Amino acid sequence: MVSQAEKTGAIRMVGNWIDGEIQESQSDRYGDVHNSATGELCARVVMSTESDVDAAIAAAEAALSTWSRTPVLRRARVMFKLKELIERDRDQIARLITEEHGKVLHDAAGSVQRGLEVVEFACGIPHLIKGEFNDQVGTGVDSYSMRQPVGVCAGITPFNFPAMVPLWMFPIAIACGNTFVLKPSEKDPGCSLKWAELLAEAGLPPGVFNVVQGDHVAVNSILNDKRVATVSFVGSTPVAEHVYKTASANGKRVQALGGAKNHLVVMPDADMDQAADALVGAGYGSAGERCMAISAIVTVGDSAEPLLKSLLPKIDELKIGTGMDNNNDMGPLITAEHLDKVRSYIDIGEEEGAKLVVDGRKHDVTGLPGYYLGPTLFDHATEDMRVYREEIFGPVLTMVRVETFDEAIGLINAHEYGNGTSIFTRDGDAAREFANHIEIGMVGVNVPIPVPLAFHSFGGWKRSLFGDMGIYGMEGVRFYTRLKTVTSRRPTGIRKGAEFSMPTM
Repeated sequence: MVSQAEKTGAIRMVGNWIDGEIQESQSDRYGDVHNSATGELCARVVMSTESDVDAAIAAAEAALSTWSRTPVLRRARVMFKLKELIERDRDQIARLITEEHGKVLHDAAGSVQRGLEVVEFACGIPHLIKGEFNDQVGTGVDSYSMRQPVGVCAGITPFNFPAMVPLWMFPIAIACGNTFVLKPSEKDPGCSLKWAELLAEAGLPPGVFNVVQGDHVAVNSILNDKRVATVSFVGSTPVAEHVYKTASANGKRVQALGGAKNHLVVMPDADMDQAADALVGAGYGSAGERCMAISAIVTVGDSAEPLLKSLLPKIDELKIGTGMDNNNDMGPLITAEHLDKVRSYIDIGEEEGAKLVVDGRKHDVTGLPGYYLGPTLFDHATEDMRVYREEIFGPVLTMVRVETFDEAIGLINAHEYGNGTSIFTRDGDAAREFANHIEIGMVGVNVPIPVPLAFHSFGGWKRSLFGDMGIYGMEGVRFYTRLKTVTSRRPTGIRKGAEFSMPTM
């Protein structure tokens, strides 16, 4: 299909931002960015070379000495200004997300807000990096600690949240005194340059924040460069594991957030309408392209049929269409290739013997030229089926029926992923037991998508997180700083000769 932009020669070019400006790449490789609602080409993005990445890291390294010594109040004021600018341009940013990714505008705006909250958190960095002090730990001896920046930091971010996830990384990293290199998804790269422009407008010096576009070439260049101190990654588990192993082997500090199969447990005493509303939003919102999306339903006892009675009419009422129309509930998938992948999982579920209650392949998308798939629901799945075990990353819910609460906990704890989970119940004891005994990093009680607010931290367990620190919140502050402890004695002017033992009381 030839887009209007192609006809007019107005294809937007997305390049690199290095040392405070757009820099041309010597690469002869480019990727196409399509409007997922129409299939039209809307932009072309450069696939950076190793030399492009080298230039970005060199710029970050050169800027580090000055920026790391910039008073923390000045660094905080850049974050305050960035917050103001994001609020000013929020609608524009949301439209850019919707154009490139496809999610509905209100969903895109919500993701910007969740990223903005981390910027707000970073505004408090003078308090957050305060150290500790003890006087007279020994005779005439004081001890104090401080948190200092780690150096050049890198972020590798996914297509599903092109605004939110980078905002989970670079504001804290930069506020802590580090410099940053961002490698966004090549599928929707537009927001990355928007962040660069807003940071420059906020007063951030050149070189402190850099953007390199591209694919595995750029990623591997970052992972293998000795000048990079930390790598933050969000994406699929196989890639997260590769990032963790490669970057760690090269001496880097790594947080690599991987995939998920988030379960929602429905107890017999749950409010079924409330649970059904939660499932529709958490399972089908953003076309299921969320690492925190609910993709597995676990019904306990006799809760399955009452839940289906409430759930099916709500699925039928879902409005699917272009993300630019805020009246819609769900937009398209990101690419034609991803659409084919999700459709293939529906085929697999049928072959495995799961009961296909709602078939999204049959959803009427007449007149919609983009990458649309309707909501899909499987019932009577078993734990050995691929549609239950694997992350589908699309609008597919898979329901498993168990008899007891303990079976539900055992089922979830046995799964390789440990990102998020929820329970819907009126029973406080069941909720407490669930929260205490479930082996999952983020837990919701009557909350379907338990994404922590910015002053807590985000991170899963098991194969949903490689590394020992979550993202943003105080985990982010610790990740982007190193602890230094100083033991100090003031000279008395009276020499007492050499001392050969540790100072004590």
